[in-house]
Amino acid sequence: MEGNIRLLLPVVAPVAAGIAVLLYSGFRRVRKPLLAVVLGILVLETILLGLALTGEGSLLLWQLTDVVALRFNVDGVSRLFAVLTVGVWLLAGVYSVAYMEHEQEEHQFFGFYLIVLGVLVGLDFSGNLITMYVFYELMTLTSLPLVLHERTKEAVAAGLKYLFYSVAGAFLALFGIFLLLQICGNQTFVPGGMLTAIPEGKAGLFLAAIFCILVGFGAKAGMFPLHGWLPAAHPVAPAPASAVLSGVITKSGVLAVLRVVYFVVGPELLRGTWVQQVWILLTLLTVFMGSMLAYKEPVLKKRLAYSTVSQVSYVLFGLSMLQPQAFVGALSHVVFHSLIKNALFLCAGAVIVMTGKTQVKDMKGLGRRMPVLLGCYTVVSLALVGIPPASGFISKWYLAAGALASGTGIWAWLGPVVLLVSALLTAGYLLPLTIEGFFPGADWDGEALERKAAAEDQKKQEPSAWMLVPILVLTAGALLFGCFPGTLIQMLETIGAGVL
Repeated sequence: MEGNIRLLLPVVAPVAAGIAVLLYSGFRRVRKPLLAVVLGILVLETILLGLALTGEGSLLLWQLTDVVALRFNVDGVSRLFAVLTVGVWLLAGVYSVAYMEHEQEEHQFFGFYLIVLGVLVGLDFSGNLITMYVFYELMTLTSLPLVLHERTKEAVAAGLKYLFYSVAGAFLALFGIFLLLQICGNQTFVPGGMLTAIPEGKAGLFLAAIFCILVGFGAKAGMFPLHGWLPAAHPVAPAPASAVLSGVITKSGVLAVLRVVYFVVGPELLRGTWVQQVWILLTLLTVFMGSMLAYKEPVLKKRLAYSTVSQVSYVLFGLSMLQPQAFVGALSHVVFHSLIKNALFLCAGAVIVMTGKTQVKDMKGLGRRMPVLLGCYTVVSLALVGIPPASGFISKWYLAAGALASGTGIWAWLGPVVLLVSALLTAGYLLPLTIEGFFPGADWDGEALERKAAAEDQKKQEPSAWMLVPILVLTAGALLFGCFPGTLIQMLETIGAGVL
């Protein structure tokens, strides 16, 4: 082991703590010590990450040959994804204090919750393809228990679907990595890619390898055709798990695609090829399809899951443009979507806990009972639609501007059109809950039973502070990043300048 040992600490600490939580039987009987340990580790993780990210550095964990080695490295992309991961994990963990009180076997949830956090930081710090793939697979295996937590028939079916799709995608990507290693012989991440030209006579094999990698890693990001696990897994998982699955774990697929295209292959070797054309087509198809399915879905958490299918492909679309503005739009949407979608899932979980209702049509008058919660839902919904000055407007502006300037033929104008249609559909599937929640209509309390329900709804009954404060923080982040995006955009432009 050689290099900056501090890079290992934010990976090992939560994993070790999670294993201890799972193994120590005392946490099954007494809740307060469990919560103290979990929250303490989440705060400690924030400190350890700060120490690890102070300055450049790399860490060689293990080496078999010049090609096969496990290495951590810190760069701009590592910082962006790691800070986002730990920040969201901390907020969702605080929310879980109140939410998991209503769940069984919460020590198992928290144990795996901490383990997945360490694995994700390891994925963010990966310095080469081999390391990234190892942690990518570990992420699937360790996050599976979060989907299976309820142990119902539906949860088991969703967990198996999550596992099959993830493993199938990872194996397809691994096949592409094997092919790629035969061509380039190296797999260290280098800004802008380490290949200057495709070896003579291997163009077909090279493009086939990249296509396999894009589709395989795209499974975790919910890209068509391997998107089916998302709407199955999200509704059955506890709300904090759904939030991090949508807001963070789907971004691991984005990170893997980003590393391969911009740090191994190089965008110049893909520009204008059939791989880029098909990749753009798949992303736009996913954006439109996910929005349409969300628009028709009556169950709130499943609606949000289909929304994630659509919104994460905004990011992949931006990356597929291979253009600086679109690149900035893609990475900014990684941040903004994570804040927004985590807030939406946490709002949905709070509604389910407080009312027991899961379908949108049953949530009329919700604003009279929980005005602060529904107000947060409304703000982040507008942000996801892309209404200024909220953050979603910034990322979508860069995505559309980058597409128009990309010189990709029909995709240069068709992409912004699809994004605009998707934004309208997003308003169509998110805002009805706001409208009917605050303005249920004159006939809402027309009958005796409805009058009784209205009287009950008049009593404000917001979620506990453990639930509400993380939602407020995420909502504030989604709004403030839209009002003051300069620092983030400047950082992303610096990253983009190094790879394009």
